[in-house]
Amino acid sequence: MNGTTFAVETLALPRATQVTVDEDTLSVDLEDGRTVSIPIGWYPRLAFGTPAERANFQISGAGYGIHWPDLDEDIGIEGILLGKKSAESPASLERWLQKRKHSR
Repeated sequence: MNGTTFAVETLALPRATQVTVDEDTLSVDLEDGRTVSIPIGWYPRLAFGTPAERANFQISGAGYGIHWPDLDEDIGIEGILLGKKSAESPASLERWLQKRKHSR
């Protein structure tokens, strides 16, 4: 046999069990016992949301994501664990903010 033998390990992501959002922090409890906390400034739609809008979330994707219907925001557990901030462009965020201003 020619070549190198290697093994590929697939990591299983833990699922979210609880989510808490306050004025500064998004905290996600995971089924493996960890709690991951992220500044909500990483996710501008959460930062601009009201406390009521931030409290209205659903754990989605069989526990691998979080959805805020009032804010049209979706955050995946994988991204949280990898430390990924929102990838929304400034232009998209500005359009969303203008739409919010006109709908209130």
